[in-house]
Amino acid sequence: MARRLPHNWSGIRRDWTALSVYERFEAFVALVLTVIIAAVIVVAVWRLVLSVVETLVLRSMNPLEHGVFQAVFGQILTVLIALEFNHTLRFVIRRELGIIQARIVILIAVLALVRKIIVTDLSAMSPAALAAEAALLLALGITYRLMRESDERTRTARQRTGDRRSPPEAA
Repeated sequence: MARRLPHNWSGIRRDWTALSVYERFEAFVALVLTVIIAAVIVVAVWRLVLSVVETLVLRSMNPLEHGVFQAVFGQILTVLIALEFNHTLRFVIRRELGIIQARIVILIAVLALVRKIIVTDLSAMSPAALAAEAALLLALGITYRLMRESDERTRTARQRTGDRRSPPEAA
């Protein structure tokens, strides 16, 4: 019978001696990455607040001005990307998901690409670069949709058969 791994920090601490060396290593690395990403998020939010106060209040710039909007929204998306990454690491720490979740990585890549498109002056881009970014975004979107549909089909099939396990981990 397969051993059930702990799903929270108290369980991990309680069962630490029962975990394999690699499971301990994985939990430790996930914890370190969570702390680092949390620090990045705190700094990014602080810089965002300072930037918004400076740009919109002190310099009285119009938030609807294209350049101001790009800068502020780009910073907000940076924070959201870091939060999504940190959220993913929480699942790894609690042993609910494996270390790499392809669907989540694709979602983060889509967010990063959208952020790049928002902060870039599209009129300054070459048509080839713009087409490449559009193709990349389309490919990521299609891949994400296909992976999601596959998970939904698996979940539906398991519900019909009475299997209550979650879908297999994407890798």
